Amino acid sequence: MNILSLFVAIPTVMLLLLFCIKSQNAIRALMVAGSSALLLLAGVVTFMFLQERAVNPDVMLFVSDTVWYEALNIHYAVGVDGISVLMLGLSAIIMFTGVFSSWNMERSFFMWFCLLTIGVFGFFISLDLFTMFLFYEVALIPMYLLIGVWGTGKKEYSAMKLTLMLMGGSAFLLTGILGIYFTTGGTTMNIVEIAKNHIVPMAHQYWIFPVTFLGFGVLGALFPFHTWSPDGHASAPTSVSMLHAGVLMKLGGYGCFRVAIFLMPQAAQELSWIFLILTGISVVYGALSAVVQTDLKYINAYSSVSHCGLVLFAILMLNRTAMTGAVLQMLSHGLMTALFFALIGLIYGRTHTRDIREMGGLMKIMPFASVCYVIAGLASLGLPGLSGFVAEMTIFVGSFQEQDTFRRILTLIATTSIVVTAVYILRTVGKFLYGELVNPEHANLTDATWYERVSVAVLILFIVAIGVLPNFSSNIISDSIAPVIAGLR
Repeated sequence: MNILSLFVAIPTVMLLLLFCIKSQNAIRALMVAGSSALLLLAGVVTFMFLQERAVNPDVMLFVSDTVWYEALNIHYAVGVDGISVLMLGLSAIIMFTGVFSSWNMERSFFMWFCLLTIGVFGFFISLDLFTMFLFYEVALIPMYLLIGVWGTGKKEYSAMKLTLMLMGGSAFLLTGILGIYFTTGGTTMNIVEIAKNHIVPMAHQYWIFPVTFLGFGVLGALFPFHTWSPDGHASAPTSVSMLHAGVLMKLGGYGCFRVAIFLMPQAAQELSWIFLILTGISVVYGALSAVVQTDLKYINAYSSVSHCGLVLFAILMLNRTAMTGAVLQMLSHGLMTALFFALIGLIYGRTHTRDIREMGGLMKIMPFASVCYVIAGLASLGLPGLSGFVAEMTIFVGSFQEQDTFRRILTLIATTSIVVTAVYILRTVGKFLYGELVNPEHANLTDATWYERVSVAVLILFIVAIGVLPNFSSNIISDSIAPVIAGLR
């Protein structure tokens, strides 16, 4: 078995074993063991990738190809480059910490959680367009039940809205995939082969590129198709919010980069200005919307719209520096938004409210959780030494280096989100962590348990690691962007 297939095999085995065990302790042990194995596997694959990349210049490494459906040339084709490896690592980290953040959930919840994980890992290792789309759908479908059954608030409405909008995006995406396949001769769905030997005709790129970018962009919270995201985040259980914002939304940015821009570079150059406007709106609108929210989850949800907008914004700049920043932003946002949601779930589980107007003075009552929330906030507003600074600075430097006046103006507008982010982060922290105790009953609250501490500590560790040692990630990313940049010239 190809080592990459283990990323799909391990959660599949976990899912099957969950059918056989009923003890809560056994369920917890299985989830911890499985998520730890995935985290270890991600580390091993990263090490092996670095070793192999030093001697192998191929676009993708650890490639394996097995025919699934010969009539349409559908293959189970897998392989990774540096970006895929980092996304696998991010997914493994979020799953590992998500297990500890959902410590008391029931067996059926973890079953759907494992299915979602299968889809996420399968998506990042796929080289075949249809296989990628299949795993994409496997990742989306469990969200309906995970939110609709185990969510809070308007959970049925939020689950239905998320499902309908993302399935609508999937319809665009499937149209784009079939368009790519048939306009390139209908002989392969392998991304690398299409980019090398079966260029999409320019006449067709003009309609396939926007359809494909839009299909993935809906999941990346592209304006004005972002409205599913805040409601979905607000209603989802803690670990689902972590995986949803931390990883699932990254499928959108990764797909836009890997499929839309890599396979249709000419159309990307000519039509990118349209989506740059939309992503620029996402960046500023998301930040401004977060300022006026009072629900902790909605604040973080709109913040995610802004930060994920930056990912698409940077990708569309079509230069190495900005694209490197986009992938760094995917890593940074994935870690810090997972940290936010883990802490929000922790706080909500004790205070039974997410309204910052009903809380205050929690720093004295819950010092560990409060300090960790401040760290997450500082990463979000781009404090040097943390991952947010590295990602956003790389994006803005790369975006502003474009000589085009239009792109420079958009970049200057996008940078205003930094100031707005500082406003809502500092306002939120000051409102519910400091000041006087608003609710006397909160004086008896307990701080984080050991398993909650494990979850947030691991996330903070990687946030600091990226901020302090950015070259490790950026070098891996930069090498993998080279084939895309070559196609744009």
